[in-house]
Amino acid sequence: MPTIASVGSAHAATPQAAICTSDQPGLADKLSEDINAALDGSTATTAISLHDRTTNTTCTLDADRTFDSASTVKVTVLATLLWDAQKDDRALTQEEKDRATAMITQSDNDATTALWKQLGTDRINGFLRAAGMTNTVLDSEGHWGLTQITANDEEKLLNLVTHANPVLSEDSRGYILKLTSEVIPSQRWGTPAGAPSDAQVHVKNGWLERATNGWRVHSLGAFTGGDHDYTITVLSQDNATMDDGIANIEGVARAVHRDLNAPAPSARP
Repeated sequence: MPTIASVGSAHAATPQAAICTSDQPGLADKLSEDINAALDGSTATTAISLHDRTTNTTCTLDADRTFDSASTVKVTVLATLLWDAQKDDRALTQEEKDRATAMITQSDNDATTALWKQLGTDRINGFLRAAGMTNTVLDSEGHWGLTQITANDEEKLLNLVTHANPVLSEDSRGYILKLTSEVIPSQRWGTPAGAPSDAQVHVKNGWLERATNGWRVHSLGAFTGGDHDYTITVLSQDNATMDDGIANIEGVARAVHRDLNAPAPSARP
């Protein structure tokens, strides 16, 4: 049976503690302790969901809280585009490929808007249903960056992207992984912080400042290759600056990468 750990934190904005389970002895306790320590003293409201298949480890923190998506929704847009093309058994056009590449690797907003309008809300909602992302809600006025997302739903999406499933074909998954591995250097912050050097890093971030709740700063990460097979979602708001949000996420990410990639404790006689 997996071990379960929940460690309290003095973190005021997010009173819930990270709850972890793992098949590896001691790992759940260590992750819970280190995630909460990383958040201690932060004024941000933070949600976390992660899954490591190698050790059957999960951690969640306020993972059903909704946030404005900002640019993280662009992975959903790309997945919807590919899912829709699969149904018609067609390849993407060159224009679609160009827009998808700009949308993911450079976070281009114009390309995103064009694909969003092309797909329409019915197709996007259709993909969300197929993906089981039941807590993701599109903005009623059509603003893609104000899509309401949760950390748990984003983890469902990352799971679809990284493992075989009936929703996204192998080619579709490979295309999403390729583009998220080619994000420009200036946007490769967040969950990749502290990742092991032999891991293949896939990332898509989002950032948005609004009059209420300050900066939304989010990061979706998937780490594959070698012995690595895990995904991390960190969503946050109430950040005073974008840099504060990045530092908040990277503190969590470093703790997670360090703990997941530490040598397993050896058995003692």
